[in-house]
Amino acid sequence: MAADVARAVGGELVGSNAHLSGVSFDSRTLTPGQLFVPIIDKRDGHDFIGDAISRGAGAYLTSRETQGRTAIKVTDTAAALLELGKWARDKLDNQLQSRVVGVTGSVGKTSTKDFIAGAVGAGRRVHANARSFNNDYGLPTTILNAPDATEVLVLEMGMRGFGEIAKLCRVAKPTVGVVTAVASAHTERVGSIDGVARAKQELVEALPVSGTAILNLDDARVAAMAGATSATVLTYGESANADVRMVSCTLDDHARALASVATPWGAVELRMQVSGRHMAHNALAAICVAGVFGVDLQLASSAVSDAQISESRMQMRKTSKGALVIDDSYNANPASMRAALETLNLLPANRRVAFCGLMAELSESEKEHQAIRKLVEQLGIDLVAVETSFYGVEPVGLETAKSMLKNLDADVVALVKGSKVTGLGRLFEGL
Repeated sequence: MAADVARAVGGELVGSNAHLSGVSFDSRTLTPGQLFVPIIDKRDGHDFIGDAISRGAGAYLTSRETQGRTAIKVTDTAAALLELGKWARDKLDNQLQSRVVGVTGSVGKTSTKDFIAGAVGAGRRVHANARSFNNDYGLPTTILNAPDATEVLVLEMGMRGFGEIAKLCRVAKPTVGVVTAVASAHTERVGSIDGVARAKQELVEALPVSGTAILNLDDARVAAMAGATSATVLTYGESANADVRMVSCTLDDHARALASVATPWGAVELRMQVSGRHMAHNALAAICVAGVFGVDLQLASSAVSDAQISESRMQMRKTSKGALVIDDSYNANPASMRAALETLNLLPANRRVAFCGLMAELSESEKEHQAIRKLVEQLGIDLVAVETSFYGVEPVGLETAKSMLKNLDADVVALVKGSKVTGLGRLFEGL
């Protein structure tokens, strides 16, 4: 009820009480009965309160003057959303019974989150954040929109600076923390890759003694986080000492992995439906979480194999002329770019082309881009730099790149990858 929301956030209820059926901070996707939370970011969400009301919002938060209907006045709508998420998390405590998973990492966290939701969903009622709803807005909204029968929450946690994951943990109170990797991502904000590690470590530091830290043993910086938590530590990877270990891995002609995995709960096989050896590696974390929660591993591994990961992450597409294209356009940093290029190189073709956009927020941006260009040359892949000169080759515009992609022949395979801000996903419009 709107009155409960007002009490939870210390706000003032204006208008009649109203039943609420969830939360949205985007008026375009709001469904009738939801609470609308206007966020002040690049645009002021207060400008869309009228639209939210017209779409059936049950109530809305506001730090401005009310616009009729049921409103809850607060000082800061974003801070109120976090507080509301914390309130909802506490309400779910009994039914969750310490089954809240936080997932972070410089690369692989969204696909790992998707795999975990699939694996655990084979034995429990799971609710996970959509796409990459992993920030101050997305995480509390995910908690608030959890169905009443939810038994497990799987929450991706993004990092754009020190203290951000710690803040999300105060809301989510994770009992299981998964760290996938530490790489050069957002180094512009934290100074160095070691700064990235310190920021990601906030997740394992927040875990209770009764919790479990699930760490990638193949990444030295992640493995070192074992010393930063009082929780039980469970490791995964290809290292001989990993608790959940990929014993063998072969790839088919679409670079999809067939992996044999040894675990403390028995052996399983992963038959991945998404390309890239690194995807099978991410799936190991999902097997760890399923094991911790007592889910049947055979059911969990089958669910991981069938899991649909979020759009534009190693997604195979075909052009009208028959060229195969890997759409990995959602985001990019040096580590994920290398993994995608190595996967491209494994696909059979007469020619391979990489459409690469900017890798944003790097402290040594030009150096990192030049290293990727050298890797492309070593692999014999043709590089098309899209709207950035950092790769050291003449860039092309977005429309030119779209035309080039559209006209690739059937004997060509291509990759499209860049940071989210580049909008490379637009290359696929009308493809």
